[in-house]
Amino acid sequence: MTGTAPLPADLKSAKKTLRERVIAQRDALDADRRRDCSAAITRRLLVLPDYRAADVVAAYASFGSEFDTTGFLEAVLAAGKQLLLPRINKAERRLELRQVDNLETDLVAGVWGIREPGLHCPLRPIAAAAFILVPGVAFTAKGERLGYGGGFYDRLLAEAGPPARRISAAFSLQLVENLPTGERDQRVHCIVTESQTLISGQSSES
Repeated sequence: MTGTAPLPADLKSAKKTLRERVIAQRDALDADRRRDCSAAITRRLLVLPDYRAADVVAAYASFGSEFDTTGFLEAVLAAGKQLLLPRINKAERRLELRQVDNLETDLVAGVWGIREPGLHCPLRPIAAAAFILVPGVAFTAKGERLGYGGGFYDRLLAEAGPPARRISAAFSLQLVENLPTGERDQRVHCIVTESQTLISGQSSES
């Protein structure tokens, strides 16, 4: 039947298939290429007007074959901005944001080995952040986002205030024409790759 929304099981299966394909392509990136692309993405992020205007930045510590956020996190702190990073609250199955002042001493190994703030880092609400760097597996030019399947960021972003700008950083191979979405899936305002910045469907290439 055309025009019918996918059943939950169909949606979950479609997301899983696309997620596995894109992650496999990302994993296959040469280490040098990943490093160079990450550096190019970081440069693009740091010149965004939304980033420059933000006093409080929410981001994340990358893992695996993701865009390496280390340079970006270091730049946020060097600029004197407040940096908020996510920690998984296992009891409530949600993300909580905590302020990080030192990447060396404030981060600990968390779930799946992802670095996260220690419990000594102060809690901050998502509404405090004017700029939110959002992770993901795949994206469309319209700002649709495919996450890792836990729904953690969709729930977190639903709590963010309207002024907050949602930005995702990804390698070009993570851009797709279409992806399966549900009504609870949250979009981002801007996607930055090593070669372009996509804002509301418009691109700026170098």
